[in-house]
Amino acid sequence: MVIGGDAAGMSAASTAKRRAGDDLEVIVLERTAWTSYSACGIPYWVAGDVAGPEGLVARSPEQHRERGLDVRVGAEVTAIDTADRTVTVRSVDDGSEQALGFDQLLVATGAEPMRPDVPGSDAPGVHGVQTLDDGCRLIASLTRRAPRRAVVVGAGYIGIEMAEACKRRGLETTVIDKAAEPMGTLDPDLGRQVHEAMELMGIGVVTGTTVEAFESDADGVTGVVAGGRTYAADVVILGLGVRPRTPLARAAGLPLGAFGGVRVEPSMAVPGLDGVWAAGDCVEVWDRVREAFVYVPLGTHANKQGRIAGMNLSGGHEVFQGVVGTAVTKVCELEVARTGLTQGQADAMGHDAVSATIETTTRAGYFPGAQPMTVRLTAEPYSGRLLGAQIIGKEGSAIRIDTCATALWSRMCVQELVDLDLAYAPPFSSTWDPIQVAARSLLGELR
Repeated sequence: MVIGGDAAGMSAASTAKRRAGDDLEVIVLERTAWTSYSACGIPYWVAGDVAGPEGLVARSPEQHRERGLDVRVGAEVTAIDTADRTVTVRSVDDGSEQALGFDQLLVATGAEPMRPDVPGSDAPGVHGVQTLDDGCRLIASLTRRAPRRAVVVGAGYIGIEMAEACKRRGLETTVIDKAAEPMGTLDPDLGRQVHEAMELMGIGVVTGTTVEAFESDADGVTGVVAGGRTYAADVVILGLGVRPRTPLARAAGLPLGAFGGVRVEPSMAVPGLDGVWAAGDCVEVWDRVREAFVYVPLGTHANKQGRIAGMNLSGGHEVFQGVVGTAVTKVCELEVARTGLTQGQADAMGHDAVSATIETTTRAGYFPGAQPMTVRLTAEPYSGRLLGAQIIGKEGSAIRIDTCATALWSRMCVQELVDLDLAYAPPFSSTWDPIQVAARSLLGELR
């Protein structure tokens, strides 16, 4: 029995069925009408870059059924009984309920958008963006109300992506965030580059300001009150991040961590509950750099975790090896990437960390099309162990974060990063790859 039909749930279901064949009956319970879709693509659907919602679906319920899975949409699980090994399922269409038994259970309930606890946050026209149905409601609002002004609350990954999408749709767009600069997962001076790029695009950026209320009338939201000022809005998009959707797990007695996500073993098994598993955006994961559990809801992790759960519940012996905090996005023409710890995060954790920052180009400086980029690396001063990397630049910059993520994964030191045999040709890099230029600069600081 699988609760949740998106990345983790369907990866697990498909893997288990492929391994066990007719020896295993796999039932998937999904409360919406969609399976296996890309929520990360919603901002690009809103912007008009991709078709949706069907265009964001990797595999429909019908396609999964053709592969032997019993996929039931519009089926909301309202309770789990781990002792009786049953789930209670409510039909979204008619409200009827039934109990279904299971031998193995995977909880893959995903995440839900965070809403500020202020008056009016549930007003019509205030949209969270997490599921395809959320995207459909937003698109309908943008079409039906013909808005002129959009306010995005939050300047993290989703916030800046949705702000750009709104601007490209022709809306007067303002982003409000309580942090000093956008992209709180970067050091503030690098976040300033994101701030400036958004303003150059014509997006208003209001930082260091907390939302106090949403105003509305009979037709829906009309404004956002923040910092004692009201920002007129015909549509509001929440980009405050997400939290694990775990009320069901909590009620069933599954162990939860500090972030509210289900705590699982590396096998994705729920400790203390035989035959119960959890994966995806509803779980916490082990960070190999911080050496602590964190909450990092990403489709990459969800698909890997789902595959591992599917392998193991069908008799395998796989483990999820953890994360290092790698993420990437873009706003306008500016690419933004990070992995591991920033200098600020390292300081907050008590690390005696050192950083080096370089300004360079994506290609050999003399080659046509070379674009500027900033690279910052952070490391421990005595061991020389790499702790993190941040990259901001134009096209061709962000993908280089994968080199740093690999180094973090392998607990490499800065000298080893300098010594790596990386590819070189003028259309792609300078003779010394920008990551290695930054590493050499950091070596000088460490010594």
